[in-house]
Amino acid sequence: QVQLVESGGGLVQAGGSLRLSCAASGRTFSKYGMGWFRRHPGKELEWVAAISDSGDIIDYGDSVKGRFTISRDNTKTTVYLQMNGLNPEDTASYYCAGSFSLYCSDPACFNFWGQGTQVTVSS
Repeated sequence: QVQLVESGGGLVQAGGSLRLSCAASGRTFSKYGMGWFRRHPGKELEWVAAISDSGDIIDYGDSVKGRFTISRDNTKTTVYLQMNGLNPEDTASYYCAGSFSLYCSDPACFNFWGQGTQVTVSS
């Protein structure tokens, strides 16, 4: 079973940056599509970004496009989310997820999830 562990969350002022990391166990990381999601308090899960197994397909949710960057290092079995220009609306729990599909952006097709990391942006 693949395990995902997120890190890098914290408290940041508006306009600041954070870099989230998601370390995966297992030797088949390079075969998984990966994604980041977030959940605002009391709201549904929101897709943030997705990246294909090789990193050649990338896409973002409209609310983060132009500010966030997803990347992966298959040699380190880690996926990253660089978040710039943060604002209070980005405050949420952020979750890393992996899919047996080579690329996926629908939460229904993700097979394993991390426990989440909290990001809080103060105004």
